[in-house]
Amino acid sequence: MKWGLEHIEKFDLSSLRLLGTVGEPINPKAWLWYHKVIGGERCPIVDTWWQTETGAVMITTLPGVTPTKPGSAGKCMPGIAAKVLTEEGEDAGTEQGYLVLCRPWPSMLRTLYKEEDRFVETYFDKYGKDVYFVGDAARKDEDGYFWIIGRVDDVINVSGHRMSTAEVESAIVSHPKVAEAAVIGKTDEDTGQAVFAFVTLEGDDSSGSDDLVTEIREHVAKRIGKLARPKQIVWADDLPKTRSGKIMRRLLRDIAEGKELGDVTTLRDPDVVKDLEKQVKK
Repeated sequence: MKWGLEHIEKFDLSSLRLLGTVGEPINPKAWLWYHKVIGGERCPIVDTWWQTETGAVMITTLPGVTPTKPGSAGKCMPGIAAKVLTEEGEDAGTEQGYLVLCRPWPSMLRTLYKEEDRFVETYFDKYGKDVYFVGDAARKDEDGYFWIIGRVDDVINVSGHRMSTAEVESAIVSHPKVAEAAVIGKTDEDTGQAVFAFVTLEGDDSSGSDDLVTEIREHVAKRIGKLARPKQIVWADDLPKTRSGKIMRRLLRDIAEGKELGDVTTLRDPDVVKDLEKQVKK
């Protein structure tokens, strides 16, 4: 998206029949671009939700069977039972809650090596021994489609109001000049946490103006609310990602807080982190 159509138009994509998206929840703008530009509006997009611990795909769209919705992971695979629950363990309806798996499946994780207590505490303490707590926030719409919000620890608490990083990121990316965004919560004396955004712009422009910062903040306020406006925006040529394409928000939090970085061995491009540290220190 950042570089437009120039590189894509060099290739004949007419033989493509199916597209996939994994790793991170895909925002609707990126989904639609992928569908139109790469898939020529003819290729189904298979979005899959699963974990290493589940051993197999749990939620997805089935080509030719399940109609797709931009940004949704789809419905449960046959034989899989998932729900979205409130903090108290009640069905969350169509509101945001916690994703759980409530029926055993053949490839499920059985334990952690030499850490049985940690295994139970991590996955089965929250809602009881028969409910597997995924650790992701999600919602389920009126058609039964699951919308994965992101990790529970990727929730920002601004003045007591909880919001997901994925929700704010989708709002930022919906701005026509934005190609990609990653949001984290940064410690703030006044609000507890503040929204801190790393933003990659469309095309060759890697640094936006103060006017664009204001424009993006107001854009987010209109889509979500004033509390969701980024307090700080850092322009990023790229974001720190693993080789499989997952944004390493842990590193972004360390950069924003000025902390020493943890393990960076899984980074696709370590230089990205160095560039962002320079931007934040400006």
